[in-house]
Amino acid sequence: MAALTPTWAVEAIYRLTPASLKRQGIQVILTDLDNTLIAWNNPDGTPELRAWLAEMKAADITVMVVSNNNRERIARALARLDLPFEPRALKPLPVGINRAVRHLGVAKTACVMVGDQLLTDVWAGNAAGVRTILVRPLVASDQWNTRINRFFERLLFKMMSPVHYLEELNDKH
Repeated sequence: MAALTPTWAVEAIYRLTPASLKRQGIQVILTDLDNTLIAWNNPDGTPELRAWLAEMKAADITVMVVSNNNRERIARALARLDLPFEPRALKPLPVGINRAVRHLGVAKTACVMVGDQLLTDVWAGNAAGVRTILVRPLVASDQWNTRINRFFERLLFKMMSPVHYLEELNDKH
């Protein structure tokens, strides 16, 4: 179960603050795209997303998308956000995360992988040797292929140890 257990959890990626990340030594957020950074059915994002990205940029925290989507889909979704990305990440394999870390030239200890799925995002992050953050999906509906993962994730959650929320850890430091 360790391969599927996230380091932390938060309600949404927008709840991550520069202060909480820096206390953990994190300089890079590797993030899934659909239902983590943007709703899969709303590729334009929200004003909240743009404000959060500006906050991360001002704090010198890099945000990079690591997605199983193809280059065209990600480029279209991120056209207004000006974010670097790693397409065809092959999650749950660590391939895309490892490519992103090499591309950025940072230590894995300075990175965190954020995603809404245990069976892709968390598993890939843990396999790559970076810390992981599980978020709730931005919208309740999923694409057909993600619904299959959600079924198995519900079973896995029942067997997992409690997940620590990043805010709780920060309050203790």
